[in-house]
Amino acid sequence: MTLVYSCIAPHGGEIIPELASRSMVRRFKETRTAMGTIARRISESRPHTIVIASPHNLRLYGKIAVVTTENSSGVLKGSSKRSITLHARCDKAFAESILRASEKAKLPVVGANYGTASGPASDMRMDWGTLVPLWFVIKNKRVAPKIVIVAPSREIPLRKNYEFGQLLGRIMTLDGKRRFVFIASADQAHAHSRSGPYGFNPAASKYDSIVMNKIRQNKLKAIMSLSPRFVEDAKPDSLWQMAMLAGVTDVVPSRSNLLSYQVPTYYGMACAEFEPVRASKNS
Repeated sequence: MTLVYSCIAPHGGEIIPELASRSMVRRFKETRTAMGTIARRISESRPHTIVIASPHNLRLYGKIAVVTTENSSGVLKGSSKRSITLHARCDKAFAESILRASEKAKLPVVGANYGTASGPASDMRMDWGTLVPLWFVIKNKRVAPKIVIVAPSREIPLRKNYEFGQLLGRIMTLDGKRRFVFIASADQAHAHSRSGPYGFNPAASKYDSIVMNKIRQNKLKAIMSLSPRFVEDAKPDSLWQMAMLAGVTDVVPSRSNLLSYQVPTYYGMACAEFEPVRASKNS
C-alpha cells in the first residue's frame, strides 16, 4: 500500500500569518495550529508525490482536470497587503498515468499543460486552493515532494468525482515504488454570515455539522447523499474534493481524525486527517 496519508485542508489565505492582519492572525490560530499538525504528519510520511484536489484551478465545464505541466508557480496577496510566492515541481509522469487510467475507465477527465510541452516554461499558475495548503507542507523543504494538481467538476454527477477518487486510490495502491499523499483542499459552507459575500443561510451550519459528524464517525462517503438544493443553500467549497477523498479512502481504508473546525469569518474551516489502516500480519 503506497498511499501513506490523506487529509482535508482549508485554503483561506489568512491561515498564513504573512497574509493576515493582526486580528486575523489571532482569529485563525486554531486552524493554523491544525495545519501545522498536518504538515508534520505529511513530512513524517515521506511522500514522493502529493496529489492535491483544488476547486480553484482549471474550471473545465463538465470535466475533471488533471494538470500535466512540469511545474506550478503562484503568488498570493493577503489582507495585510503582503504577498507570498511558491513553486513546486510536478509529477508529470504520474499525472499522465492518471489520464491513461481515466480514459480506460471512461471517466470525464481532461489533461492540461500550459506554456511549453516540457521544461521551465511548462508552468501552470498555482491557484490559492493549491498554494495555501502546500505553503505549510513544502515551503521550507530543501527537497520537496512533487505534486499533481487535480480539479473536480461540479457539473457532472457527484459520484463521478467519487469514482475518480477510487481510481486514484487503485493507481496509488498498484504503484509499488512511490509513497503518495492525497490532499482535499476544501473550505466548508460559505453562508455563515449576513455580512459575507454569500449572505446568511441556516443551511450553512447544518451542512458543516453533518460533514464534521461524518468525519468523526469515519463515514465520509455519507456526504454523497446530500441533496443538491441543500448544498446550494449552504454554499460549500468542499463537497466535490471530499467526494474524491471518499473514493480514495474507500479503496484504501483509513481512520479519520478531526483536528479542528472553526468559523473565523463567513465560511467554515476544517482540518482532518485520514491515516491508512494497515492489515495485521495475522489477518
